[in-house]
Amino acid sequence: MLMVGRFRLFGFLLGSTTAGAGMYYYVIDEYRISNELLTEDIYALQSAVQRIESYVKTLEEKVDLKRK
Repeated sequence: MLMVGRFRLFGFLLGSTTAGAGMYYYVIDEYRISNELLTEDIYALQSAVQRIESYVKTLEEKVDLKRK
């Protein structure tokens, strides 16, 4: 009877450890993917801001030329 209890305890601990490790790697992978997506969005935003900055500079130059 004592052997069955130990076997159940060992099985429970092994299952819990396996499930915990699987969940850990799942969460780490999801974190990595979301981090990559966020980085791509930041680069896209940076690019858009640079284009807008270029357009504004061009417009300012044209306005300055019109005033002269």
